[in-house]
Amino acid sequence: MRFLLDAEQRAFAASLDAMLASADTPSAVRAWADGDHAPGRVLWSRLAEAGVFALAVPEAYEGVGPLPVDLAVAFVELGRHAVPGPVVETVAAAVLLGELSALGEPGPAERLLPGLASGKSVATLLLPDGHAPAAGASAPSGRHTPDAAAAPSEGHTPDLDPAALSGGCALDADAAAVSLVVDGDGLRLASGHGPVRASVDRARRLARPEGGGELLAAGPRVARAASAALAWARLATAAQALGVGLALLGRTVAYVGQRTQFGVPVASFQAVKHRLADAMIALEFARPLLFGAALSTAPADVAAAKVTACEAAYGAARAALQLHGAIGYTAEYDLSLWFTKARALRTAWGTPAECRTEALAGLSGGGRRPRS
Repeated sequence: MRFLLDAEQRAFAASLDAMLASADTPSAVRAWADGDHAPGRVLWSRLAEAGVFALAVPEAYEGVGPLPVDLAVAFVELGRHAVPGPVVETVAAAVLLGELSALGEPGPAERLLPGLASGKSVATLLLPDGHAPAAGASAPSGRHTPDAAAAPSEGHTPDLDPAALSGGCALDADAAAVSLVVDGDGLRLASGHGPVRASVDRARRLARPEGGGELLAAGPRVARAASAALAWARLATAAQALGVGLALLGRTVAYVGQRTQFGVPVASFQAVKHRLADAMIALEFARPLLFGAALSTAPADVAAAKVTACEAAYGAARAALQLHGAIGYTAEYDLSLWFTKARALRTAWGTPAECRTEALAGLSGGGRRPRS
């Protein structure tokens, strides 16, 4: 099935692509990884002005959403340019607050959503280890995932991006003005965070929110809102991963076209063509699943899109690394910014195994829900 974007959506994607291409995003990514948020904040403000975060915020709170398809369009471009910061988490936090408002708890939304829509506030979100995404899906374990890799830094810090940000760590809590924590049936606003810990992607900085904090809401509505937030987080992650994979493929095609061996371009070798073709096919198969999930917003569809897009991006990363050779391993080379992000996104907000379980549950009717 083909999902064709309309002219306005294509123009939106093109404007984001042009804006991010002219913003020296790789420098902002490296600064963010070193704890310097200033260049990333400038980029964040420009994204907010373009309406990216407003897409997840209801009109009643100065947003234009919720518009999941347009959000997927935007996040493909954010992934294509490896934009740093808790972009997925801010969207998920906005959805959680908006869902709470729709369920009769408008106070937190009135207080926090306008700032998220305008870009004045950066948010992160932590869901509990025991939070079950949907019927039939396995809950996050709270441990490092089996496929966790060492971070490319001294000491080989393990990858700390487990499913649904389990293990008590929230992404970029040091940069977020709004740190939301779902704890059982309560939603609280954390007042601070612990030491920043490294991830396989240095620009994904993880920290444990401090205990206590202001209680914003409590009761069954919090769990329902958290489930909606998880679905949107997975959708945004899938879109981001697709963009990462497309960037890796594009950079690799350009590189093998310039590099020569035995007096001819490496791109002329049949084995190289096959490897690139496999990566392209995987990414193109992920695209309709992504936009189909954005149309339905069913948890099973979103889980299928997430695992397919992230596996395609991870495959593109492996192909890029192999075809670039030794230079692909160097942190100074820009390829590393996308390579490590593809690895981190693969397990963020749901491991491949967890997403497959939920997608399979949806085939029997256990993981679908009607659009709201």
